[in-house]
Amino acid sequence: MGSKGQIKSFFSGLAASPIQECCFFQISCSPLNKLLSKTVFGLIMSNTGNRHKRCRALPTSSTSKKCTVIGGSGFLGQHLVEHLVEKGYSVTVFDIRKSFENDKVQFFLGDLCSKEDLLPALQGVTMVFHCASPAPSSNNRELFYKVNYLGTKAVVEACKEAGVQKLVLTSSASVVFEGTDIKDGTEDLPYAKKPIDYYTETKILQEKEVLSANDPARNFCTVAIRPHGIFGPRDPQLVPILVQAARSGKMKFIIGDGKNLVDFTFVENVVHGHILAAEQLRRDSPLCGKAFHITNDEPVPFWEFLSRILMGLGYEAPKYHIPYWLAYCLALLLSLVVMLLRPLVALSPTFTPMRVALAGTFHFYSCERAKRDMGYKPLVGLKEAVAKTVESYPHLRRAA
Repeated sequence: MGSKGQIKSFFSGLAASPIQECCFFQISCSPLNKLLSKTVFGLIMSNTGNRHKRCRALPTSSTSKKCTVIGGSGFLGQHLVEHLVEKGYSVTVFDIRKSFENDKVQFFLGDLCSKEDLLPALQGVTMVFHCASPAPSSNNRELFYKVNYLGTKAVVEACKEAGVQKLVLTSSASVVFEGTDIKDGTEDLPYAKKPIDYYTETKILQEKEVLSANDPARNFCTVAIRPHGIFGPRDPQLVPILVQAARSGKMKFIIGDGKNLVDFTFVENVVHGHILAAEQLRRDSPLCGKAFHITNDEPVPFWEFLSRILMGLGYEAPKYHIPYWLAYCLALLLSLVVMLLRPLVALSPTFTPMRVALAGTFHFYSCERAKRDMGYKPLVGLKEAVAKTVESYPHLRRAA
């Protein structure tokens, strides 16, 4: 398959990001399968789609209430579209596939990296939300670069050509994470010089591209939203992967003492942050050209959060501890073995030092800038968010 075909097959959805965006990852690499748990951190994407195509025509509304969601068929994108419609916006979705039906939404299908495909979806639009990104689990370096960086360059160029006034990017708090503790980290932290993976490296390039394009003098303002550990109903990865791991006996171990605090962010709060940013982004706004952390503002022990999800669905929580230093050393050893075998065989282990760090270190972020500059406050607390998420997966509940 050519590179353009790959982009069409994988582009869509989110991030922050992932939670980008922080994303769920899996620790399941032979011969360590029986020793270590399977965990995740993930930006969620849609996968396949059709060529550029206009799906339906809708009556127009006032220009200030017209917006386009790029990646609107993905996990975060769908939630964002629904909330925008509820708030009275005229919404257009640009994606590679149409994953839901909504008579109030206009769909355009196309290739993110094609400005010609993008332009029809941006006509008469004042604000654009860019929450499309390939799934980190695809492990396709070429795809990451093409979509996250080159695709975003195409989005910026198309927005300027179409006269869009506001561009809101879904970035990731992980753009500053290098595998060591971050406690109450602010947006002033420098970009990671050694990102946790190549996907995050391209997210850094993406954020820089969008923020550097900020040009209030020419009525084009940009902002980046950095969520961390997005979860919620209809997330096709976090809960299903956790349940799969629990059913196969791979959710028994905790890396470290289990006290490391991490941000997990309910999808409705991420959506709320995006809409606040878009509505307050203007020439004289302190949001212009800046990045903002958006989280639940309730750091929680990493393993406790996973346990809440599992126990809510009737599964046992992990209870056996593996010292962090031991897990990290094993991951380093495995990385060395992979490097030595690389001339003979191509291996892509998921059990890496950086992913051990994601599960065993502190990484939570301050939302003070978002509170101050856009009046952000989480709409749904963590306890309620976990309950809503668990309730949305009755088919994954453990049989009595």
